[in-house]
Amino acid sequence: MTILAILLIVIGTFFFFTSTVGLLRFPDFYSRMHATGKGDTLGALLSLLGLALLNGWSLTSLKILFIAAFVFITSPTATHALLRAAFDSEVKPWTKDGKIIREGEVRRK
Repeated sequence: MTILAILLIVIGTFFFFTSTVGLLRFPDFYSRMHATGKGDTLGALLSLLGLALLNGWSLTSLKILFIAAFVFITSPTATHALLRAAFDSEVKPWTKDGKIIREGEVRRK
């Protein structure tokens, strides 16, 4: 059980690391938020599950599992709200050719 817990914590840390790399390397706000939103949610979930397993079955583990469920629900919602606010504030997404694509528009070549 300890090996599984440590493995979950290490994998969660890996996802935190990759989301940080995405934050630093991606070109615009939207792709950066996508990377951090996905990576942080999965990293927190796996790390918290690993901590709950490492602690054993107790009241503390139950609290950790409730925190994991709360993060799993609220983190994507918060990321969506931030991205929607940026879109409504007309933050322009990065495109390779420099043309802005808006919601509902179809790209034609």
